[in-house]
Amino acid sequence: MHSAKENGSALQKAVIVLETVFQSQEPMGLAELSSRLDLPRQTVHRIVRQLEGIGLISRGFARDHFTVGGRMLELGLDALQAASGLTPMRLVLKGLVDEIGETCNVGVLDRDEIVYVERVECDWALRLQFRPGSRVPIHATAIGKMLLAHLPSRTRRRILTAAPLERFTENTITDTVALEWEIKAVRRQGYAINNAERLAGLIGLAVPVFDEKGRVVAGLATHGPSARLSVEAALGHLPALQAAARRLTDCLSPDAADAAGFGTADLGATDSVSPELSIEEQGA
Repeated sequence: MHSAKENGSALQKAVIVLETVFQSQEPMGLAELSSRLDLPRQTVHRIVRQLEGIGLISRGFARDHFTVGGRMLELGLDALQAASGLTPMRLVLKGLVDEIGETCNVGVLDRDEIVYVERVECDWALRLQFRPGSRVPIHATAIGKMLLAHLPSRTRRRILTAAPLERFTENTITDTVALEWEIKAVRRQGYAINNAERLAGLIGLAVPVFDEKGRVVAGLATHGPSARLSVEAALGHLPALQAAARRLTDCLSPDAADAAGFGTADLGATDSVSPELSIEEQGA
């Protein structure tokens, strides 16, 4: 348990508050933070208010409970970005794309959305175009369902019941009970399928990415148009995705020779991306 009493610096206390919030699986309340850090509640309240004001933490679904903020996510992604652009994470994705022939990406959870933090496109003319930093709905994507399956049940219920689940296609699961059954299956089988639930004609497959402590920190997915990638064909790529996910875990290890890069484009500028399946000129 952290104790911040001996740390007189306001900056040190703020860092310890951040660490404690980020290590919790659920939004933390002021009383719990005060108790865990052995700090007066008014001190914790002042620090939390300042951190919230600059976007490093944000309020959860319950009053006076806090979790990771959007600005902190951006800072974390920027901090992990490698200077060369050919980071270990990108190299793993490139190898996977070369192996299976479809676009692959890594996504993380940001409140009730999935943010693509790295992506490598396939060579097919017909493909779905996103950029790193694009956001997609959590309930209608393979990565989203995968990460939902590994959230604490109370946190998952809060996300799914906070607002009506939007329907994107006839296959979108908009009933929370049905989605819970789907998520239980995802947790049991270790992968998630997107059967044209976000965009008609798009099939996706996602597997979890673990950190060195065995916690699910991201999702690795591939997707393609149903004209060439059926659900059965996607499942045929499952072993390759699982092997790549293990390599990504090695990239995330603090003992790795080089830090893994969650490369992003301008994260804030891509929130409203509206992707479409498009046919591009080869070499364009």
